[in-house]
Amino acid sequence: MVGTGRWVVTSAWPYINTVPHLGNLIGSVLSADVFARFLRMFGEDVIFVSGSDEHGTVIEVEARKKGIEPKELTDSAHEYVVKLWKAWNISFDNYTRTENEVHKKYVRDLMLKIYERGFISRKDQVIPYCPNDKIYLPDRFIEGTCPYCGFEGARGDQCDNCGRLLEPHDLINPRCVFCGSKPEFRLRTHWFFRLDLLEGKILEWVLNHDMLDANVKNFTISWIKTTGLAPRSVTRDNRWGIPAPFPNSEDKTIYVWFDALLGYISATIEYLAKQGRENEWVNYWFNGSAKTAYFIGKDNIPFHAVILPAMLIASGDPYNLPTIISATEYLMYEGKKFSKSRRVGVWIDEALKIVDNPDYWRYALIRMRPEDKDTNFRWVEFVRFVNNELNDHIGNYINRTLNLIYRFFNAQVPNISTLDDEDREMLDLIDRSWSDYVNLMSRARIKAASEAIVKLGERGNQYLNRKSPWFKIKEDVESVKTTLYVSFLNSVTIALMLTPITPYSAAKLLDMMGIEEVKLSFGDKPSKFIKENHRIKKPTPIFSKIPQELAEVLIDEEKREKYLERIREQVNLERPEVLRY
Repeated sequence: MVGTGRWVVTSAWPYINTVPHLGNLIGSVLSADVFARFLRMFGEDVIFVSGSDEHGTVIEVEARKKGIEPKELTDSAHEYVVKLWKAWNISFDNYTRTENEVHKKYVRDLMLKIYERGFISRKDQVIPYCPNDKIYLPDRFIEGTCPYCGFEGARGDQCDNCGRLLEPHDLINPRCVFCGSKPEFRLRTHWFFRLDLLEGKILEWVLNHDMLDANVKNFTISWIKTTGLAPRSVTRDNRWGIPAPFPNSEDKTIYVWFDALLGYISATIEYLAKQGRENEWVNYWFNGSAKTAYFIGKDNIPFHAVILPAMLIASGDPYNLPTIISATEYLMYEGKKFSKSRRVGVWIDEALKIVDNPDYWRYALIRMRPEDKDTNFRWVEFVRFVNNELNDHIGNYINRTLNLIYRFFNAQVPNISTLDDEDREMLDLIDRSWSDYVNLMSRARIKAASEAIVKLGERGNQYLNRKSPWFKIKEDVESVKTTLYVSFLNSVTIALMLTPITPYSAAKLLDMMGIEEVKLSFGDKPSKFIKENHRIKKPTPIFSKIPQELAEVLIDEEKREKYLERIREQVNLERPEVLRY
């Protein structure tokens, strides 16, 4: 599926009432950024988009408490989060927001088109109302016990334990998330998206899709075959949102989940319009050869594998359905769930106060990426990934290789002279590892692809140590030439593999290696960058270890908590009020 030309790469839109934590980051934005950078490295035409999801009841309630308009809250929060993405070196082409006028117009136009084609109907619905807060409660702001699995923390839209989509009245012992009160259920008129009319098309699409990850495919098929698709309410009674466009729906807004899902398309439209290319968005969304990739957490599978494609089909326009839906499992924090209220975890602004090099975080989080199962963020592992893998196995190996070339051959990369079995074995490993890396990254198996980097670093060190060119330079210069060429090729390969993951550090490595511009096509090998009489610059170490004193604090639970509390207090003062603890 790679080498097709145009891609829209997306990450789930973060809800603007909180700063993203490390689990949010690896589950969507960072993974999407790595994939987008990988595609660009191979010359693909990529538009990478996301934005702040700022509508809905949480913001409305918070604004009411403060006596201000909701947009005053979301303006400052959005600006702060945009700064954080820049600090993390996230390469968005357009990070926008749901209050953008392009987005609001697009959502209303598409919803009206779906309505006019008979896929949205009106009916009465029983809606929870909190008599204490005096608001109608959207389904994700009512909690209770799941009627299917008994999970006590299920929301009114979905159970995070079993994954079932729910309605608020399905819950056992429901309660308002804001005050804990038992809600009243009132009869209201709403508009429903007729998922039931699209069930056959969605099932056919999923069954015939060979790029969907197993967790996405299995969940969607199981849901459809077990309970079937039912009509889903597309309107809400809150006022902070996009006004519904349907006849006689003046007091309704579009449910934030439908609203934000359509942001991927509106963000593309907005981005191209700013470039004076208003009509070109269809080349990325209607062109059958163009592709789309969505990076989400597993709790978002129903919305991206069913509701989004259903809306695109219902529109009657030739939208490209998702090519890749990369849904991670959960990243836990030292065995616990991330929790802002209990201050469990690390948020992305806090992380850069602890270790200020975003590449170290990017590398460690990719190595922890929960691709197949829930994974634990553990500080001891974070330190190991940075100090042992990135600094020792990779950084020191590359630095040794470049220093030997600089010292023995006056900065000119030697040519292969003679090959023995060990040289051939190493060259074969480099070739296979590159192929594995490209194939895995092409399917967004990013953590699995990163294993190739570690393997080449470890094996490269072993190869260089066994060959010991520093002992042979006088007695067997031809052997040394081969050893250092093979080690240089391996170093170039590692640096290229690191480029999407640690972009700043990888660029410095490649520049030091005498490679000024990375232009690849699928099928190319790293050896293409090693020219005749190839010269390197004077080597300097790129990576360094987390200082021993800090590492000891981070690994020791008691010391760590005191240290993190100081960091949190500092960061909290820098945040806009709406994002503070």
